[in-house]
This record gives sequence, structure tokens and C-alpha cells, in this order.
Amino acid sequence: MTDPSPVVLAADDVTLRYDQRVISEGLSFRVPPGSFTVILGPNASGKSTLLRALAGLLRPSAGQVVLDGSDIAHVPAKRAATRIGLLPQSATAPDGITVAELVSRGRFAHQRLLRQWSPADEAAVAEALEETGVRDLGDRRVDELSGGQRQRVWIAMVLAQETPMLLLDEPTTFLDVSHQFEVLGLLHRLNAAGRTVVAVLHDLNQAARFASHVVVMSEGAIVAEGAPAATITSDLVRDVFALPNVVIPDPVTGTPLVVPRDLR
Repeated sequence: MTDPSPVVLAADDVTLRYDQRVISEGLSFRVPPGSFTVILGPNASGKSTLLRALAGLLRPSAGQVVLDGSDIAHVPAKRAATRIGLLPQSATAPDGITVAELVSRGRFAHQRLLRQWSPADEAAVAEALEETGVRDLGDRRVDELSGGQRQRVWIAMVLAQETPMLLLDEPTTFLDVSHQFEVLGLLHRLNAAGRTVVAVLHDLNQAARFASHVVVMSEGAIVAEGAPAATITSDLVRDVFALPNVVIPDPVTGTPLVVPRDLR
């Protein structure tokens, strides 16, 4: 049975590196339970590296990532996969796989030697297809779908894990603007229904509109953290993103709206 309790996930004084290249040093961060957290920052600021560490895919060379009170490096992979669902960048599906087959792979963590496919698995896949609006695509091949449809299918696969927390690395990359808002709207609804969501994004205005909590990174460090209205300021955007700007209330939502100044 899936553990419904809130996930406690934190990086505790971690140093993250690839080979000899240090990305972050002495970094600490706790995911606010129940939040829709968006990690922002310029290219190569350490956003995806932090997300990989939180997911247990990158082991810190110092410090630790703590999942529910235990070093995630010592948590069995199947146990972690019932607590955290991960959608990495540029996920690729096997040739010819159908939507239903791909989403069913999200149930791997729930399979056991003496417990194979069950009615509970069937129900979880059906619910994930329904939540993401791709139920009618179940028999279609994934490689036949549009970019927005494919991304919803990947999210459905993660949902089928029935985890209380979702980690998504740039889930709107390569999507046109309408599909970007479609995916972010879906994540917002999933968060409102009770899941903690953590996503790496590039668009400041989309983050301000959808996130409840924003983390801004620069050169491997967290330089600002909090509610979008308190975090996405003109000074921060200028200093971190090297963008002259003004920040005004979004006329639709009232959230911060970053307007670049004339750079000509």
C-alpha cells in the first residue's frame, strides 16, 4: 500500500559535483510539504543538479539528502520510488510503445516477486490516464503524439506511481506556449489535490503565476527563497539574470510580472 504521509525531503549541507567539477558546496534546502515549488536560475546555475540530488540520482560528495529522516543513499530504490516520482529532462520512450504500456511502467515500484499485476495497478493506471486527460490515447503509440500530449503521458506514468511528491526537470522544455500552460495547469491541479510538486523552470512569469514557493539559484547557491511576490523582484532579476527590467502585477492574476526594459 502506498504511504500517504507527507514526504520530508531535504538537502543537508551538500556538496554536489560531476567528477572534479564542483557545482554546489554547502547547500541546504528543504522542500516545503504541500507546496508547488519552482527552482529558477540562469543556465548552469545548478538547478537540475539539485533536483537530481533530491531524487537520489546524484550522491553528494559531502553532506546528505534526507528522505523521511534517512539518508536517501540508504533508502531502498523501490521504497524511494513509492515516495518520490521523477520526470527527468528529455525522457525517451521505447520505439512502438503505446501510451497505456508506458504509463503502466509507473507501477514497477509496486511489483513484488509474489505480487504481479493486480486490480490496484489497473486502477492506478486508469486514474493517471484520466487525471492527465490522455485516457482516449491509451492505444496510440507514444511516438505518434504531439509534444504536449507526450508530456502529459510522461506525467501520467509518474502519477501511476502514486507518490505524494513529484519532481520534474524542465517539464515545459520544447513545448509551445499553449502546451506549456497546459502542463503547468495540470501540475497546479495536482498540487491543489494534495501532491507536493517540485519543478525546474526557466520562465520567471510562469513560475510566479503557478508556484507557491520559489527557489532562485545562481552559481550553485540558493540566493533567494520564498513566496513569488516576495522573491521575484526587479533587483533580483537584474542581479541574477543580468536583465534590466520592471516588475508589475500581472493584470490577470496579480502575481509578479517581469517586463524587460528596452535593450536596443
